[in-house]
Amino acid sequence: MYRDFYGLQEPPFSKTPDPRFLYPGKAYEEALARLQYAVEEREAMVLTGEIGCGKTMLTRALMDSLGSGYRVVLILNPRLTANQFLRTVARRMGVEPRSRQKDDIIEAVHGRVYEDHEDGVTPVIIIDEAQLIPGKDTFDEIRLLTNFQLDSSNLLSLVFVAQPDILRRLEHKAYAPLRQRIGIFYHLRPLSGDEVSEYIEHRLRVSGRKERLFTDEAVDLIHRHSGGIPRLINGIASSALLDAFSNESRLVDETHVMDAVKELGL
Repeated sequence: MYRDFYGLQEPPFSKTPDPRFLYPGKAYEEALARLQYAVEEREAMVLTGEIGCGKTMLTRALMDSLGSGYRVVLILNPRLTANQFLRTVARRMGVEPRSRQKDDIIEAVHGRVYEDHEDGVTPVIIIDEAQLIPGKDTFDEIRLLTNFQLDSSNLLSLVFVAQPDILRRLEHKAYAPLRQRIGIFYHLRPLSGDEVSEYIEHRLRVSGRKERLFTDEAVDLIHRHSGGIPRLINGIASSALLDAFSNESRLVDETHVMDAVKELGL
């Protein structure tokens, strides 16, 4: 279809969190650097951002950057009771508790964490959509995982990836013990107008397109109607690209973008 027409090797605005498409802007580079630091120093970290701002892609980039000295436990659906959460962690770490009782699960996880330490491996627990964690009981069990430490260092790293709502929750007095364990906070803001232009050009380059494809006016409209949120940018740009192709236009202009905006209900 439009790939040959526009000299593309693959769709440039796919919604999958492919780390190859991670925009190398200052905010994303800093976010990734902080994630890597948290993992290396076995710290607890909270990464926040609005829906569609690229948090999940950053975690994929983090995972791709880690070598064999790390055991990543990725939890995509944290709507779990305290016991379910612990069982999930145990299963992802490859351990079999003696029973489904909480104490036995914690003991099994604790044993694997210390085995990893002896083997030079750092467990990294990444909780995506952490704002969905249902109750304080689950948060308390997560906090207790940070008790796995030696006199001189922690034994695991814990990364919360969430919408900003989680910050209001952590500010509550009941969550103070957990908040005090978190050493790093970082918030991903929406992209500016210039960054939207760079973002679009970056994704096109990764997809094999070297020449300009979107007019300045088209990019301005994409920024205005997406609010600088990458997922919305992708949706508008992808739809506008198809509209331009259907009209055999060599450039994507503001007309195509406005058609896409109306089609998407934005």
